[in-house]
Amino acid sequence: TGGKTVTLKTLGLLTLMAMCGLMLPVAENSTISVYKKVLVDIGDEQSIEQSLSTFSAHMTNIVSIIEEADSDSLVLLDELGAGTDPVEGAALAISIMERLAMYGAKIAATTHYAEIKEYALQTENVCNASCEFDVETLKPTYRLLIGIPGKSNAFAISQRLGLPEEIIEAAKQNISAEKTRFEDVLAQLDEARQALEKEKEEVDRLKAEQLESKRNLEQYKQKTYKMMERELQNAQEKANRIVSSAKAESAKLLEELDDLRKQKESEEFSKLVQGAKSVYKSNINRLEDIANPVIGRMKEEYVPPRPFKKGDLVLVVQLNEEGVLLSDPDSSGNVQVQAGIMKTKVPVSDLRLVDKKRRRQIDRMERKNNGGVTKTLKDKSQRSASSEIDLRGQTIEEGIMMVDQYIDSCLLMGIKTITIIHGKGTGALRSAIQQHLKNHKMVRTFRLGVYGEGEDGVTIAELK
Repeated sequence: TGGKTVTLKTLGLLTLMAMCGLMLPVAENSTISVYKKVLVDIGDEQSIEQSLSTFSAHMTNIVSIIEEADSDSLVLLDELGAGTDPVEGAALAISIMERLAMYGAKIAATTHYAEIKEYALQTENVCNASCEFDVETLKPTYRLLIGIPGKSNAFAISQRLGLPEEIIEAAKQNISAEKTRFEDVLAQLDEARQALEKEKEEVDRLKAEQLESKRNLEQYKQKTYKMMERELQNAQEKANRIVSSAKAESAKLLEELDDLRKQKESEEFSKLVQGAKSVYKSNINRLEDIANPVIGRMKEEYVPPRPFKKGDLVLVVQLNEEGVLLSDPDSSGNVQVQAGIMKTKVPVSDLRLVDKKRRRQIDRMERKNNGGVTKTLKDKSQRSASSEIDLRGQTIEEGIMMVDQYIDSCLLMGIKTITIIHGKGTGALRSAIQQHLKNHKMVRTFRLGVYGEGEDGVTIAELK
């Protein structure tokens, strides 16, 4: 009932189809041999339940097959040796297969005889195969198992079909112990095969999950590397813009100091200028070292001469900007600082006290040199009150009008560097303001803000 006869017929039909040049209904990359003769002994009334052929009819066909068989023949024998005494039939079947093998023919034979199954296990170039059968459902699974002898399952099938239990038990007592052991071995072999197949399926599933996890991990690593490279590049660009801005502002300050020195050659003022230059060069070198976020930075050891308190003039090391403390240090050691137009919270470890005496000395020297009017070195708290204008929320026309009025006011006050706050938004107001500044006769240069100034949300302009 497992499909042995159907398998023989299928094998013969596919071979004949290939010899006739027909397409075969098989899986891709399948292979098949071509023979000059296909010799078959399958009864005319054969079905998958029973054989209606007699022993004499079988022998008549087999005699003709032996006379015709050669090395280019495919021989298909169904229920070889059946229809007579099982012991004699099994012995005769083995002898027939050995004679056909001596001729070089390729043989596919079906049988239920345990002797023939043992012969296949012990003989070279002879291989067992079986058609898998589900005893629980009494249905074949249509799986051909190569290398595994099949169990006939006569008792199980008879019981499922309704044969009385006592008949089946009596039949079991009539089987020799040797045959019983052989059938038990086949049953255990089949159980082991099924268990191995389940384990293989589980191993294949786990292997597929592992490959999928490995693929997902590799994709995540690649994505993380790209994000890290992009963040490092952005950080480096911001750091370079900070350094460039600091260099430009410092160079401008040094030029103004040089002009003042030429006008006032006093020994005291020259010392102040040289000191400012030394501090500038030291700060620029330090800024270039600490501004690179990829390398990181080592905080210098600094012990303030006294505790920080509200109102102190300090230097914010991170920004290289001076500011005023707006609060005393909190429990976490952080303070709020006003640095120009920007308010920020920084740890006290990033602050340095500024010498107010030295600052007042430079301011007095400036006022004396410029007739009492400070033009360049102004107190940042005063400059912040008038050096920026906020246009956020205004239309383009209103913004341009306010900028013109503001530039006129700054020229009257002597302010040369102004900050125009236009916000980021869609960028329309920023583009209109910068286009207007490009054509303004009193604007020397302008640029976008850098880190700490508002970046793309502000425009820094220098007036003539």
